[in-house]
Amino acid sequence: MGLARAVAPDPGQTRHLPLDPARLAAEATEVRKRIITTIGQAGLGHVGGDLSVTDILVTLFFNVLKVDPADPLKADRDRFVLSKGHCAAALYTVLARRGFFPEAELDTFMKPMSRLNGHPNRRKVPGVEANTGPLGHGLPIALGAALGSAVSGQPFRAFCVTGDGELQEGSNWEAAMFAGHRRLSNLTLIVDRNGLQQGAKVADTNDLSPLGEKFAAFGWEVRDIDGHDHAALLDALSRPGDGKPVFVLARTVKGKGVSFMEHGVEWHHGVPTADQIEAALKELSA
Repeated sequence: MGLARAVAPDPGQTRHLPLDPARLAAEATEVRKRIITTIGQAGLGHVGGDLSVTDILVTLFFNVLKVDPADPLKADRDRFVLSKGHCAAALYTVLARRGFFPEAELDTFMKPMSRLNGHPNRRKVPGVEANTGPLGHGLPIALGAALGSAVSGQPFRAFCVTGDGELQEGSNWEAAMFAGHRRLSNLTLIVDRNGLQQGAKVADTNDLSPLGEKFAAFGWEVRDIDGHDHAALLDALSRPGDGKPVFVLARTVKGKGVSFMEHGVEWHHGVPTADQIEAALKELSA
C-alpha cells in the first residue's frame, strides 16, 4: 500500500530552513491562524488539540524531520506518525506550509470528496505516513518503522505524537515495553500533555501520573519540557536517545494562543463562531 505522491507546491511556500526559535514561533502563529479559519469554514474539527500540538508539529517539520516535500516517499526519510489523528487540521496546515501540497487546498478540509478528511489518509495526502484516528495505534506503527530502519539498513528516525488521554489505551504500553527492551534509540514518542481529553480532565478519567517515571521504568530516556518552547522542543527532538528510545513529555495548553479557548474542555470538539474567529485571529495577530 503506497503513500500519496506530492503535487507541485505553491511557489510562495518555500522556506529557508532550518528556522531559529523566534521564526518557529512566528510560523506557529501563522499555523494557528490558519487552523482557526479552516475549522471555522468546515464547521467541524478539534481545534483545542490542534492548537496544543501546533508548536510540536512546526518544530518537527521545519527543523527536525529529514523529509523532502518534492519526494515524500524517499527511502531514507524520517517517519512521523500523528497518532492523535483527530487533530488532522494541524497536520494538514503544517504539511501545506512545508510544501507538501498547495495551501489553498486547506479550504477543502472536510468537504465531500476532499482528500483532507477528518483523519489523515496515507493513500491520499503526501507526507502522511499512517492512517490514524482510532487511538492507541500510532506508537505501535512508529515502533515498527523504527525496527524497519535496522532491517532495511536505512538510517532514519521514527517519531510519534500521541495525546495524553490516548495513553489510556493498552496498546501504547505494550509498544513502550517492547521499544525499551529493544533499546530503539531511533524512536521518539512525544505526548501532547494538555491534561484534557474528550469531555473531561485526563486525571479525572484515568490518572496517568507519574507519566515520566512510568516510561523511565520501561527503559525510555525521558525529556520533560514546555511543549510551547521552541528552543526546548528543538533540543529535545533533535537528539536521538543514548541507547534508549526517547519519551518527550511536552507540557502543553489545550487551545493554546486563544485565551477564551485555553484550558477549555469544551473546545475538544468546539467550532468557533464567526465572531469568535474574528476575536481569535485578532488575538493571534497581536
